[in-house]
Amino acid sequence: MSRKQRVGVVGYGHLGKYLVEKILQDDAAKEKLEIAFVWNRTASKISDDGLVPPELICHDLDDFERFGADIIAEVSHPSISVKYGPRFVRAANFFVGSPTAFADTAYETEMRKVADEPNGHGVYVPAGALWGAQDIQKMAQRGSIAELTITMAKHPSSLKVEGYLQERLAQIPADSQEETVIYDGSVRDLCPLAPNNVNTMACAAMAAHTLGFDKVRGRLVADPRIQAHIITIDVTSPAGADGQAFKVSTVRFNPAAAGAVTGNATYASFLSSLLLAYGRGDGVHFC
Repeated sequence: MSRKQRVGVVGYGHLGKYLVEKILQDDAAKEKLEIAFVWNRTASKISDDGLVPPELICHDLDDFERFGADIIAEVSHPSISVKYGPRFVRAANFFVGSPTAFADTAYETEMRKVADEPNGHGVYVPAGALWGAQDIQKMAQRGSIAELTITMAKHPSSLKVEGYLQERLAQIPADSQEETVIYDGSVRDLCPLAPNNVNTMACAAMAAHTLGFDKVRGRLVADPRIQAHIITIDVTSPAGADGQAFKVSTVRFNPAAAGAVTGNATYASFLSSLLLAYGRGDGVHFC
């Protein structure tokens, strides 16, 4: 990296604020990154903090091009990526913090097409809480992945779900001390029901591209006993001539307070990914 990358941060929730604070105040991050602009649906949330200089606050996201960002980091909601993603990647590198947006087949097709346009801009997907993303991708590239299941267990108050999953969550007794599986099925169907909770699953579906969103299995578990986000990844290869299959299982225990959508370790992981999101040209890349 020959110069600092100018970052446009789209979203100023817990994760967006963390990234902004690090870029402005952390010595290691300041060596490589600087703020181009910060946008939030409610701009006063940014200005009231007093952390971001007023001239770097973007009040209208339709006006983002004028800030001249080198990379735009979306850490708000998949609906923002769906609406602005093609424009973002035509103007700059695009760091997709909400990969659940790619569960929409039309959006994924459009974004891959735009990412391949020969302008030097790429789409960067942070591995986040997906331990072994590159290994999964390598297996898919070799055609050696047959099944992939991701189980995410969280405290019920950390699950921000929609549709019928809200009803299932509400049915859990307040004094329950048992885990409840509220979803077990394709990642594609789960993403719009839990857009802010299952970005790890979406990332896995993209890494395991030979299976994709329809064939990667997602399990969402509500467990009132835990103060963490526990992600279990089970990968299986096709059986060999002897009937044996290669298998890998990993368990990631990420401490998180009840009600927290993002686990503690994920914040640092996102910053590390952002620092790696440059210089790989056109296309879709994991970082």
